[in-house]
Formats: sequence, C-alpha cells, structure tokens
Amino acid sequence: MNRYDELPDGVVQLDAASVVVEANAVARRLLGGDPIGRTVAEVCQPRTLTGQALCEHGLPASAHLHSVTALVDQPVVLRTPEGDRTVQVAGSYLRGDDGRLLGVLLSLRPPPRRTHPVVNPIEIVSTVSHELRSPLTSVKGYTSLLLNRWDRLKDDQKKMMLEQVNHDADRVTRLITELLDISRLELGRLVLRRQLVDVRAVVSLVVEKVAMDQPALDATIVVGDDIPKVYADPDKVEQVLTNLVENACKYASPTGLRIEVELGEGCLLVSVADQGEGITAADLPQVFHKFFRRDLSKPTGTGLGLWISRGLVEAHGGRLTATSTMGQGTTFSFTLPLVELEEILARG
Repeated sequence: MNRYDELPDGVVQLDAASVVVEANAVARRLLGGDPIGRTVAEVCQPRTLTGQALCEHGLPASAHLHSVTALVDQPVVLRTPEGDRTVQVAGSYLRGDDGRLLGVLLSLRPPPRRTHPVVNPIEIVSTVSHELRSPLTSVKGYTSLLLNRWDRLKDDQKKMMLEQVNHDADRVTRLITELLDISRLELGRLVLRRQLVDVRAVVSLVVEKVAMDQPALDATIVVGDDIPKVYADPDKVEQVLTNLVENACKYASPTGLRIEVELGEGCLLVSVADQGEGITAADLPQVFHKFFRRDLSKPTGTGLGLWISRGLVEAHGGRLTATSTMGQGTTFSFTLPLVELEEILARG
C-alpha cells in the first residue's frame, strides 16, 4: 500500500528530473494507470488554462529546479484518458540533508466549482441591458406602427411585424431566463424539472426554431434507432442545445452543421460540430468563462451562454466540453447520464 493512499487528494512525488517516483491510488485513477518511471510531461502534459505547456523539460521551465511556482496554486489542465481535467495543485519541496533539491511532492485536487474571478454585478446589468435594448426597440416600433396604421397595412405586412414581435419577445424571455439561471447557478439553487425526454424530438425542435432566425441553416441530424429517452429537464436541454447551434451559426457557419446523439458509457452524448475556422488553443479553455468573447469583430452576445450551458449540464450530472482544429471546425459535446426506471421511481 502506498503511504499516501489514505489521503483524499491525488498525490504525486517527482524527483529532481520531474520523473514520477510515487503516486497514490487517487492519482493513479486520475492519470489512468501507473505513472511511475515517466516524467510528469509524458504522463499528463500539464498546461495552463490558456494551453501553455508547464513542464516541457524536467521541472517547470521557469523553475530551474529551484521553484514549483509554475505549477503550484493555480488551475492546471492535465491530459487524462478521459479527456482534459482541471485540477488545483499544491506542492512542497523535498530536500536532502545538505539542502540539495531532491524533488517535489504535488497534491492534486478538484478546483473550486468556478475558478474564474467573480464578475461585478454592475457588469452583468450593463451587458444584459445592452442586449435587451435591441429587441425591445423592435417590439416598441412594430407595435406602435400596428396601432397607428392598422387600416393602412396589408395583411402580409401585419403578419411579418407580428412574427418579428413574437421572435423578439422570445429573445427577451431567453435573456431574462439567463439572468435567473446565473443567480441560481451561483447560489446552487437551480431546480431541475426532470422527466423522460426524447432527445431526438428536442434536436428537431431546436433546429426548426433556429432556422427561423437563420434561414441558411443546413444541419445534418444523426440519431441512432437505439437511443433511449433520458431523465432530464426538457427546457434546460433545449436551452443548452439551442445555444450550441446558434453559436455555431454565428461564429462558424449555418451550413455544414452536424448534430449527433449517440450512446456513451452510462450516458447520452450529444454533439454539435461545425465546419468553421476553429478556435485557437489559447481561447479554447476560456470559452466557458463568464463574459468571455474571443472575436469582437463578430456577433458578441452577452458572453454568458456557454457558461450557463456548462452549469446546466453539470446540474444534470453531465459534462460540456469543446474540441477544435484550426481550419476544420469545432465540436461542442455534452453528456446526459442515463438513469434506470427503478431509480426514477425511487426518487418519487
């Protein structure tokens, strides 16, 4: 038994050449096997949230065997068999009797639920107010026109204006829902109204709705015949999927989208893949941060959609991740755990 096995966090001991000499059971599970005898760079490729390598040669390059500040007390992204994982690292030196640095003992633990800085509420109000102004201006303008010139307008003009008012009212409703979701997620008070959901139907509904705002939308939907219903909140699943499809249309292209639902290990895996220019390695880890905008020359929105979507997926017990290849496109994927009927009934 490893002497660190009773500790709740992952513990990894490195020698002066950054080779793993000990790892407890938690660390082995995290790293997916036996890391002994390999350098930490070979085992898990530690990187910053922006994708910068931390241990390319021996101990952190900036440390020169005298400091571990490049790894310690910051969120670090590790490559694991289950995909990239973010951990918070703590560490201490291991020195010989002569003071010579022999290695480093690192402790790996999950980071706080939200590792990015808390945003000033004034910034939230300012950003959302800006987004509300456009649809409300449209609603006010069209309703005023309809009231004052009803008899002069043709039926097709009235229909167009009412459809636009309805669309903008839905947009305002979504923004208000996002504001409520922010407070509920931050306070841990989000309530899911779970029921058995046919994800195939949700995907079709989302594509139909987004196509009203994106007439050029061309999406291939791939859903296997063996896909079961999932126990989830249908409104929240629709909200997440709508955000992913709309983002693909805005920031990549409304054509060439592929929306796929497949069975994973104990879960459904839903992915939205575009054929856009891709997201840089520096921006990719930050796209789920609140108010992050990667290209101000394109439609910006509130910068809240992906942050909220990740929170909604995590509230279901799933994960929302992104992968991207420059010049080929980006894929956002989220999981929804499958729950047995007996468990549903037990929850009452």
